[in-house]
Amino acid sequence: MPTKKKETTLKVPSDNWYGTGRRKEAVARVWIFKGSGRFQVNGRDVCDYLPSEMLRQIAASPLDKMGILDKYDVKATVKGGGMAGQADALKLGVARAILETDASLKPELKQYSFLVRDARVKERSKYGKRGARKAPQFRKR
Repeated sequence: MPTKKKETTLKVPSDNWYGTGRRKEAVARVWIFKGSGRFQVNGRDVCDYLPSEMLRQIAASPLDKMGILDKYDVKATVKGGGMAGQADALKLGVARAILETDASLKPELKQYSFLVRDARVKERSKYGKRGARKAPQFRKR
């Protein structure tokens, strides 16, 4: 008998906008909706989830630059990666969700590079090397 997988349901109002953000190994699913500026990540307040002020500013930067920080509530689920990757994934997800609300904000979002995925990932380690590129020291004799 197959086991039923537990579904995680995120309770968001019906009038919501969705955006997906990715960075390194992190994937963020972001919903924004009309509200008072609350920001929740994985069911916790963003201040509890992201440890440093800098990471919180990165995650909320699209809302801040557009001047709508206190007009929308954000609920997000983030998986994978580390804290910095998750913050950048949140940034992209929030920006894409903002774009869903108002398409006229696209030039301003593009100006601040909020709609561009940062594609840099860790390079794989190759055989015969000490890491991705460093080779063992060469000895002539």
